[in-house]
Amino acid sequence: MGFEYPENLRYLDTHEYVRLDGDIATVGISEFAIDQLGDIVFLELPEVGDVVTKGESFGTIESVKAVEDLNAPVTGTVLERNDALVEAPEQIGDDPYGESWLLKIRVEDESEIEDTLTADEYRTQVEGE
Repeated sequence: MGFEYPENLRYLDTHEYVRLDGDIATVGISEFAIDQLGDIVFLELPEVGDVVTKGESFGTIESVKAVEDLNAPVTGTVLERNDALVEAPEQIGDDPYGESWLLKIRVEDESEIEDTLTADEYRTQVEGE
């Protein structure tokens, strides 16, 4: 089964993705990572108004197999969090790049996104050559 890597997103090597619309970043986790984790049982996200820092953990995602940190691709203030997903974390795999976003962040420095991977770079990293 092939995984999707939407071209309009940027990725971290820790499997988070980010989409920038103006100064608003939508952050989620890639389909590949969700598949690797297996059944998701718990999701911990910051509160609206919290500040997240690029490269630092902003929460955790827990499956029956592992607990993984979620890392921020950009620095900014949390505008929204996906409470529906916190309530029903097992649904994260249904629409990873659509309804299953994790956070919306007002970005402090939009140039930070340049440090992230393109879809092709990320695909190469996770699937190998």
